[in-house]
Amino acid sequence: MLAACLLSEETITFHNMPQIGDVHTMLAILDDLGVTVNTDRWRGEGVVSLTAAEIRKSEPDPTLARKIRASLVLMGPMLARLGQVKMGHPGGDPIGSRPVDTHFQALGALGAAWEVGRTTYTLSAAQGLHGADIFLVQASVTGTENAIMAAVLAAGRTTILNAASEPHVQELCHFLNKLGAQITGVGSNQLTIDGVARLSGGEHTIESDYIEVGSYIGLAAITGSELLIKDAVPQHMRMTRLMFERLGVRSEVRGGDLFVPGGQQLRVSYDVHGGVAYIDDAPWPGFPADVMSIALTVATQAEGTILIFEKMFDARLFFVDKLNSMGARIILCDPHRAVVIGPARLHGEELSSPDIRAGMALLLAALSAEGTSTIFNVQQIDRGYERIEERLQALGARIERQPVAD
Repeated sequence: MLAACLLSEETITFHNMPQIGDVHTMLAILDDLGVTVNTDRWRGEGVVSLTAAEIRKSEPDPTLARKIRASLVLMGPMLARLGQVKMGHPGGDPIGSRPVDTHFQALGALGAAWEVGRTTYTLSAAQGLHGADIFLVQASVTGTENAIMAAVLAAGRTTILNAASEPHVQELCHFLNKLGAQITGVGSNQLTIDGVARLSGGEHTIESDYIEVGSYIGLAAITGSELLIKDAVPQHMRMTRLMFERLGVRSEVRGGDLFVPGGQQLRVSYDVHGGVAYIDDAPWPGFPADVMSIALTVATQAEGTILIFEKMFDARLFFVDKLNSMGARIILCDPHRAVVIGPARLHGEELSSPDIRAGMALLLAALSAEGTSTIFNVQQIDRGYERIEERLQALGARIERQPVAD
């Protein structure tokens, strides 16, 4: 949605904007492009306003772009607005192969010519963008988002099939429709977009993050704590709740909130014939890949054996050695599968956060372990979780952030 602000010359105001590392980086990229970014009310009220009346260059700062994966989604709106973009290769978590072919397939179908260099992607649409019928080779979230943002200002009608439909893709569509876009099929795997000449300004309140909600379900489960998660958008949590139930974690919907009872006895639920249980991820509405590290860590405290099957990324499970160093019993079968045998008595350890989700998973393990743990490289956690130590302290956690000596 921040990238989509480039599609309008008018002011767009966001409410409930998270103060996380990746947002800070994206705002810095937009500021460097010439967008007027007003964060005066961000700290206290969560309000950020952006005005992209002018964009002064077609190349986002490559140093900033390398810090986050989300810099990729600047390609669609910059093509639509400027007709060209030179994009440094994105950064992001080291969780395995993350091909970008879907982005170029979609943008190429809309009329863009592209060239892949050793460190940059160069795209141009000298004749403008036009509607197209696109069947995405992969239901890529960011690939779908780039296609949507490029298509809203393209001439004619665009149909995107095999589109990703995760909650944040749906919210992007609803947000763009508020600004005057014409997108139908939101929430399905087939989107129809009728291009418009311009988008207006507007206001939007950002929904809660279903990945963060899943992380807090894991927090309550692994510490045996009672927790009420406010404004959790329970309709986004159905598959997550089902998978956690395989570990014995129950939760209750209370209006727009989720309640996790305390003192639950975690126990793996085997299938009806007594076969080994498993948790696997899949594109929406399947179990989110970004909650897999949390589920695996909770599984270390559940009685029984369960297979964790990470289908989408081939390096996400490589943090399990850190859990084993804490006393967990996990067999890494291959890059995609791990067998967890629980419950294991965890002890404190010195750890380093390899990525956002593994970092949060290690933090949960540390909260449930005996003794003191020290986690380094916590800027990875900060990229996706706002003021994490303050929020956990408010729940009674004994956690503090310490400066690292030079």
